[in-house]
Amino acid sequence: MSTFDDRERAFESKFAHDADMQFRAEARRNKLVGLWAAGLLGKSDAAAAEYAMSVVSADFEEAGIEDVVRKVAADLAGHASADDVRAKMTELLPVAKAQLMSEL
Repeated sequence: MSTFDDRERAFESKFAHDADMQFRAEARRNKLVGLWAAGLLGKSDAAAAEYAMSVVSADFEEAGIEDVVRKVAADLAGHASADDVRAKMTELLPVAKAQLMSEL
């Protein structure tokens, strides 16, 4: 193996790791947003956890965050707007990343 092949393999491995970490961070952020929304809706612990998982699942409908924003904003009608949900998602992404890093 040449040094070039080793470097190429290392870059591919790093890219795959970074993509996996981004996916995990976004899923964690969605769970945190779901827990936040569940709190606004007055859901109990078990119901809040179930709702948070439904928010995580909503992210698989289409690319981007708008599927999650639509779901949560519709569920929070009267409690928070779509812009509030987007702001909370932006706020919670660094929190989610920090949580993941502390688990490693």
